[in-house]
Formats: sequence, structure tokens, C-alpha cells
Amino acid sequence: MSQMQKLKSLCLSDTHLSDGALYSFRGSSLEVLDISNTMVSNAAVAYLVGGNPDLKCLKARGCRNLSQQESDPQKREFSSSYSCGELHNEIGRTCMLEEIALGWGFSYTSLEALKPAITSLRKITVGLGGLLGEDGLRKLPTICPMLESIILYFQVISDRTIMNIMANLKKLVVLAFCHCLGDISILSFKFSMPNLRKLKLERVTPWITNNDLVILTESCANLVDLSLLGCTLLDSESQQIISQGWPGLVSIHLEECGQVTTMGVSSLLDCKALEDILLRHNGPGLQRSFIFNAASKLPMLRKVSLDFCDAAEGDFDIPNYGDRHFLSTVKIAKCKLQKGVKVSFVKARRRRQVHKQTLVLGLFPSDQKNKKGSVSFCSACLSSRHNAIVSTAFSTLRQVENA
Repeated sequence: MSQMQKLKSLCLSDTHLSDGALYSFRGSSLEVLDISNTMVSNAAVAYLVGGNPDLKCLKARGCRNLSQQESDPQKREFSSSYSCGELHNEIGRTCMLEEIALGWGFSYTSLEALKPAITSLRKITVGLGGLLGEDGLRKLPTICPMLESIILYFQVISDRTIMNIMANLKKLVVLAFCHCLGDISILSFKFSMPNLRKLKLERVTPWITNNDLVILTESCANLVDLSLLGCTLLDSESQQIISQGWPGLVSIHLEECGQVTTMGVSSLLDCKALEDILLRHNGPGLQRSFIFNAASKLPMLRKVSLDFCDAAEGDFDIPNYGDRHFLSTVKIAKCKLQKGVKVSFVKARRRRQVHKQTLVLGLFPSDQKNKKGSVSFCSACLSSRHNAIVSTAFSTLRQVENA
């Protein structure tokens, strides 16, 4: 770290980063700093920010220590009693940010401290541990009038705050509400947002019906990325509403959305620009040949993510190399044990055993069948409700066993 004087971008997210590493940094040219999900303290971050006045992007979501008044007593040589308020004051005095992502320690009062640094802010993400509240969200369009992206996790929202955002931030391109609390209705989305390209509503709108979906297509007519999670009142007719309302979709994620795929999938495949499809827990109607059909009808398709729960016949056919077109990634999760799936342990190049319920599939051409590929592992296979992930790796399962 002490040898990186001219570094402009530093990403240390999800590492065992200590305060000592930040204090040893001697650079003064940083424009991007990502320390998300680390255990750094307020004092160490303030030290780094103070020495890099050109910082434009700061990502510090998931940093639990930023909500504490002082760091580990055993490391008091670096920090004594530096509060998150002092950190935000330092950022406000030093930087002119364009993107910020915060969580623990971030609150309504933080907005006032950060105000000089965020008047030109374009992207904001508030995660777990942050609490803007209704007052903070109401003032956000005034303090940050140039915002193009708002992503909120575990925040308290209301119709009033969302309507204020929609009415005043006409340049908004990305809007995401994930696992937020509060009572909202379709009134929040009756404002015209012609510039909005990405909309993510996860566990916040369980009341959405097909009629509400029509209103969304009218208000946000130019979406290219749609993600809905937990919209349990939707049915198969919503496919046609989506395909006709947003024919230019590039990515669509529908999970736990009622009975959307109970009758199979047809209309969604009319969105010819789709590159990424995720359909999980939307009704057991997906045809066995769904992956093949999607790959053949969608020339830009790169990634498909499914769940065995939605397979009408309990399984999916995987297209061979000649039929896959540009499809490169297939993931199939299985949230409960399923009879008939007999996949034994196989060894990858690093001699790690593949999870017993992980299906490894590949889409290599036949003339490469003697070449070794690489197996991608997903931690969800072992630690969450998804017990299986299907991903591209080798040309056949037999070849994996022989690798």
C-alpha cells in the first residue's frame, strides 16, 4: 500500500482489511475507493479521504465499525474516539463526490454534514445499517438535484417520499427499493419517468396486480432492466403486459411472482433484446425445452437462471454447442431435495469436491472435448436454501469425472 502513490482506483471490498493498511497508503490521487464489507474504522477512512481530495466515488456499505464511536481497544494507536459524524464532516470538507454507497452510521444528519460534497452526486446507495428516514428521503432531491441512480436497502419508505423523488428527479435512470419497510401503493409510480432504464422492486410491492403492471409500463415506458421479487398477485397474463410494454428489455428477473410461468413462457420471448433472464418460483410451467427455445428465439441471450421448482416435467434439456447461439451461462437452483437427480461427487482441477446436488453442465464444441475447462462454484450451494447451481464448465459430466 505504501508504494501506490499514483493509484487512482482502489477496491478492497470483502477483504480482511485493517486500519493499518489504510494508514500505510501514501497516495494522493485516488478517485475511486471501495472498502465495502470490511472492518475499517471512521478514523482510518477519514485519514485516507483527507489525503485524496480528488475522490469522486466512495463505497463503504457493510462496514459495521463505521457506526461505532471507537475502534478495537487493542488497536488504539490508529483511532481513539472518532465518530461517524466527524468522518462525514471530513468528507464534506474534502471531496466533491459523484457516487456514494454507505450503510452503518449513515443517517439523516449525515446528509447535512455531507452536503458540500454531494451537491453534484449522481449515484447513491444506502444499505443495511443506514437510516435516512422520511425526512432524509424528502430532502434528497433538494440536496442532490443531479441524481441519476437511487438504490435503497432496508429503508423506511412511503408514497409521499417516493412521489417526491419521482416528481423532482427527472434525470433518474436507476431506481431500486430492496427489502424496504413502509406502506406504499401504485400512487407512487404514476409519475412519468421517461429516462428511467432500470427498476428493481424486491419485497416492497406484494400488492402489484396485472393492472398495476400496466400503469408501470405507462409511467416507465423506456425500461431495459426489470427486477421484481415477491409480487405474488401476478399471473401468466403479466408476460404479455411486460413484453408489449417494454419490448426493448435487456434483462428481466422475476422471482416469487405468483403464477407468471404456470402456463409456460411464451410472450416474454417476444423481447428480442433480452440478454439475461432469471425466472424462479413463478409457477411450475416451464417447458423442458425452455432453455433451447429461449436461446433460439433470443439472439442476444447470454445468461439464463432457473429453478427446478418451476420445471413442468421436473427437468430441463440443455442445448448442445451448436444450438446454444450466444448463451454462455446457465444456472439452475434447487431449493429442496428432488428425487431422480443422481449426481455423484466429482473432483475439479483443485481436487475440491463438487457439492452432491450441484449439476455441472458445459457448452463447449465437440472439437474441444479433450480440453479441460473450469468449474465455477457458488457458495449458495452450501449455505442457503438453494442446494444446486447449474453453470457452464465442461462439455459433459463424463468429462468432468475424467478431468
